Amino acid sequence: MPYEIFTTYASRYDKWYQKHPVTAENEAQLVEHIVGDQRPIAEIGAGTGFFAHRLRAEAALDPVLEMLLEGKRRGRFFEPIQALGESLPLRSGSIATALLAVTLCFLDNPYPVLQETLRILRHSGSVVACVVPRDSPWGRYYLEQAQRGHPLYRYAKFYTVEETVQLLQGVGFKDPQVAATLSYGPLDPPRPEEPKRLPPAAAEKMGFVCIKMTRP
Repeated sequence: MPYEIFTTYASRYDKWYQKHPVTAENEAQLVEHIVGDQRPIAEIGAGTGFFAHRLRAEAALDPVLEMLLEGKRRGRFFEPIQALGESLPLRSGSIATALLAVTLCFLDNPYPVLQETLRILRHSGSVVACVVPRDSPWGRYYLEQAQRGHPLYRYAKFYTVEETVQLLQGVGFKDPQVAATLSYGPLDPPRPEEPKRLPPAAAEKMGFVCIKMTRP
């Protein structure tokens, strides 16, 4: 998709977290849980910095300046970095953990970004890719929104958990660990949830899933 579409939706995108505080908190706790304490952390496709801020990430990168400025206006960034995921201005082997939270679904071709992610990670470093599984209630809901012409979701490509694992394996990552949250649907009353470690097949029905894999 043309990433420029986000230039006009920076403030609207960020308001989702304010409108859905319980669900946003569940997602943030999942990301914190699975990322762990390996530092430095870089978020690729950081957007307005909701997750990067929670993680106190040392680097937050996104191609859309307006998204980064919105996050900085909200006090989430010390110094965000405007950069394409296909060409990251970070040294090879300099990062311990790379986060891609709902980033893969907005890439026309995820492989160049994943290859760059592999490059910047140190030996035994980790990538964490978080997705909304296509066949979950949330995935189906967003697909319906896309069919109705939603300005962002109509550009998104939703993956299953298994497809996401295969994407990461395709560039050399190994040893998948899966954790998930949002056992309720998008139209159900939200409730606080603890992150759950699950087999990939069991995670397919959850609304927000993070897959952690290791650089060989």
